[in-house]
Amino acid sequence: MKKGQLFKTETVGDFIKHISISIGILFFAVIVYFYIYLPNATNHGDSVIVPELAGMHSEKLDSLLSALNLRFEISDSVFSEDFKPLEVIRQFPHAGSVVKPERKIYVSINRIHPPTVPLPALVEVSLPTSIGILKSNDLKLGQVILKPSPFGNYVLEMQVNGVKMEIGARVPKGTVVDLIVGDGAGPNDLRVNNFVGMNFKTALLMLSAQNLHQGDIIIPEEVDTTGIEIIVFRQKPKAGDSVRVGDPVNLWIGPRDYAPKDSIEIKQ
Repeated sequence: MKKGQLFKTETVGDFIKHISISIGILFFAVIVYFYIYLPNATNHGDSVIVPELAGMHSEKLDSLLSALNLRFEISDSVFSEDFKPLEVIRQFPHAGSVVKPERKIYVSINRIHPPTVPLPALVEVSLPTSIGILKSNDLKLGQVILKPSPFGNYVLEMQVNGVKMEIGARVPKGTVVDLIVGDGAGPNDLRVNNFVGMNFKTALLMLSAQNLHQGDIIIPEEVDTTGIEIIVFRQKPKAGDSVRVGDPVNLWIGPRDYAPKDSIEIKQ
């Protein structure tokens, strides 16, 4: 046979013979790859069922998974109140999955210390609003303590373990926060100042300083207060009377030289 004549096709029979040899070689290679090489390379026929790891302490993972011919890697650490520190919170593949030996299981473990969050602004808002803010910041509502105040159902102060807390102070997630809330009444032990004879604008400033509200402002029908100094010539409650914070005070006003008549009606 001359050189170059191995696959030379002179007849149709030679061509068919060469095609048959090529197909046979290819078929043999496929058989070897799929039934000999691939099973040995991938441990075909061997499998392991992934156990449930949630709630297991991380120190026990190595011995358990090694016995099953599996490996593990801690992918991250998160915080959950439902698990103890260093316990597995979640895993991948999930429990019950069928995997090959030596498969690596990725786990997330619970932090030793919970992360901290800044205390949100819970004061000077309504109680329902404060409760919603607490939940959205992973904090817990503790006691709701009522305190005399005219601002009913409004949060006046927040405490942790009996200590007054300021907005922005960092506390661990899950911290129990007590809320001091106004009862809507307030103490009946505030004495009203004497506003009679006082300039009207000054009297209003004094009312605000005493945490009292402006009530009715009464001007006698015959009085014109345009362009003149206005003073208070009568008030109710009277000076020295006991009131609560936020109570209204009615004021009668007129010119400085105005002489009130006894018939002027005092509103109750």
